Amino acid sequence: MKIHQREKNGVNLLEVDGEIDFHSSPQLREQLHQLIDKEGCKLIINLKKVSYIDSSGLATFVEALQRVNRNQGSLIISDLTTPVRSVFEIAKLETIFTLLGSEDEALGVLTK
Repeated sequence: MKIHQREKNGVNLLEVDGEIDFHSSPQLREQLHQLIDKEGCKLIINLKKVSYIDSSGLATFVEALQRVNRNQGSLIISDLTTPVRSVFEIAKLETIFTLLGSEDEALGVLTK
C-alpha cells in the first residue's frame, strides 16, 4: 500500500493506493493520526486506487472518524471502488461516513 498526501485550499488530501488490510492498516492509521490530531482538520481520503479492504481497514477509518469528531474536524471518503463501497455498505458504515463520488465533490463540500 502507498499513501500520497497533499493539501489543497486548506484541506488535507490522502490518496491510498493498494490494499488496506491487517498488514497495511497500521501504516495508514499512523498517517491519519498525524493529520487528525490538529483541531479543525479537514480531510479527504481518496480510495480510487484501493481494490480491497478488510475489517482492520474499516476499524482504522472508524477510529479516524471518532478522532476527527473529537477535534471538531471533517472527514470525507471519496472515489470508492465498487468492491470497497460494498464492504462499507455490508458493514452499514455508509450511514456514519460521508462517502462521495469524487475528490472534487468532497473539496466543494469542505471549502464552502
